Amino acid sequence: MSIALTLNGRPFAFDGDPETPLLWVIREAAGLTGTKYGCGVAACGACTVHLDGAAVRSCAVPVAAAEGRAVTTIEGLAETATPSPADGLHPVQRAWVEIQVPQCGYCQPGMIMAAAALLRGTPSPTDAEIDATITNLCRCGTYPRVRRAIRALAAQA
Repeated sequence: MSIALTLNGRPFAFDGDPETPLLWVIREAAGLTGTKYGCGVAACGACTVHLDGAAVRSCAVPVAAAEGRAVTTIEGLAETATPSPADGLHPVQRAWVEIQVPQCGYCQPGMIMAAAALLRGTPSPTDAEIDATITNLCRCGTYPRVRRAIRALAAQA
């Protein structure tokens, strides 16, 4: 069975088991390895992508649920920015660089995707809203810098 979806703004078809986690379709079938595998049970958030603009944990979403929908990964995030960024970075990615959020960096693609979805729906979130929405796990403990980057973006809104 072929499952058609839009992946980072381009048509994509997956011919395989419709119950295959979206994460594995993104990584293995599409070859986009920016989305990370962390826990496999939607607890850590390393696999966060956007499904029709909403942040989802792709390890727990069967590819069939993405049929006819738009999936955006960290590789395609900059293309969703308005206006289109000259440097190829989404504003959240740029803030992450400027504030030096990552330490090891493994969880950061998922963190960035969660933050971008939060800011799209809530341009000036409170610390409580940040804490309630950004539930991704970071073993390095970069949470204060994540919050600082989100606040910096909110101040620009």
